[in-house]
Amino acid sequence: MIAHARFLMPLAGIATLLLGLVGTPAAGTPVAGTPGEVTTYQAVLSPLNSDVNGGDVSGLATFVIDGDQLEISIGVDGVAPGISHLQHFHGFAETDQAATCPTMADDANGDGVLDIVETETKAGTTMVPFTEDPANMEIVNTTYPMADESGSYVYEQTVSLSALQEAFAMQFNGQDLNLDKRVVFIHTVPADTDLPGTAQSLDDIPAQVTLPIACGVIELVPNGTPEATPVR
Repeated sequence: MIAHARFLMPLAGIATLLLGLVGTPAAGTPVAGTPGEVTTYQAVLSPLNSDVNGGDVSGLATFVIDGDQLEISIGVDGVAPGISHLQHFHGFAETDQAATCPTMADDANGDGVLDIVETETKAGTTMVPFTEDPANMEIVNTTYPMADESGSYVYEQTVSLSALQEAFAMQFNGQDLNLDKRVVFIHTVPADTDLPGTAQSLDDIPAQVTLPIACGVIELVPNGTPEATPVR
């Protein structure tokens, strides 16, 4: 069964390396929901880089807007146990293009690994980190969730929607959150994972840390009723 995420934990040997680095869909994500109304978005997570990860990752990310509260829940199975896993939503910072999940067909250099740089043509850039405090927008962070010994975790955070929108707009040229134009990525394989030398990463962060292992497109839930968080 999925265990709850543990915060304020080091990235299991990777943290030191890391330091080197509600309206309609057309209206976008509201800055604050309509009083008394709840809007729900979800992303069903599908595996990427399964051969490297040693198995398929599955999971569900849910975003519930209730007034000025944004409740974020992410349940994941099939990740490497005992280490922290980076997780964010990605999207396009300069246009209103909708992000999509890449596939192994997007492995541009043909090295058998879909690295973080190769995802950018389909998914855009890293935007909001799902850490202990998403609104601080700090990508390099030691409060990403840690998987239990079965390779599962549940992450849950509630943030001020307006505070997150304000921080997001400052970082991305006045853009709205527009959840239904974003994708959720889960990252990270163990530090000793053998990757080809051609596997790319960001700045000085090792490719093992940023390697995408699951992705899901965020979509509006029409009736506002989310699916249950998956468990083993």
